[in-house]
Amino acid sequence: MNENIILQTRNLKKYYGKGETQVHALDGINLEIEVGKFVAIIGTSGSGKSTLLNMLGGLDTPTSGTVTIGNTEVSELKEEQLTVFRRRRIGFIFQNYNLIPTLNVWENIIFPIAMDGQKPDKKFIEEIVGLLGLQKKIYSLPNNLSGGQQQRVAIARALASKPDIILADEPTGNLDSKTSDNVIHLLQMTSQKFQQTIIIITHNPEIAQLTDQTIRIEDGQIVS
Repeated sequence: MNENIILQTRNLKKYYGKGETQVHALDGINLEIEVGKFVAIIGTSGSGKSTLLNMLGGLDTPTSGTVTIGNTEVSELKEEQLTVFRRRRIGFIFQNYNLIPTLNVWENIIFPIAMDGQKPDKKFIEEIVGLLGLQKKIYSLPNNLSGGQQQRVAIARALASKPDIILADEPTGNLDSKTSDNVIHLLQMTSQKFQQTIIIITHNPEIAQLTDQTIRIEDGQIVS
């Protein structure tokens, strides 16, 4: 694979069910994304965006086809290898935050790094915390945070380990417009500063316009 390409899919398919009721959630996706690019995936509800994101992150197995990150074909990894690979190479930002309720904000942010037995880059994480306006909430538990604050913690956690790729599913969906702008600019900045590749699913055309590349999906296929 070209060294400028961080992520590649070849004829990626995901089918559910059989016979006449079979659903082609992804139907032959061929994709190449370069290192350090900020990419938006757009499309109507049910077009296959989230399915694609799950495939790219190794959270789901394709019916056929391949997903390659760097020099690693993700679908060939065994479950244990895949878990370690995801933790080290991919940052996830989910719509439902996935924060651990018994850990405070700081502990949630560094949790994947600690799980990997690594030492967090405290200065870098403090910079992220400051940019996301979480300084005063660092010792708070998730149930004492608003939805928007929880989303910002999830974003900080994804950035903290400096992964190669960040996959974000509607990361600004629950945020007010000012915080949403801050989040997008933060993602843009980290993409440029750390050569991180960021792939974001969004319904918001204004956000898509701020990215380097926009991929539109309809009926499980790339249309533009």
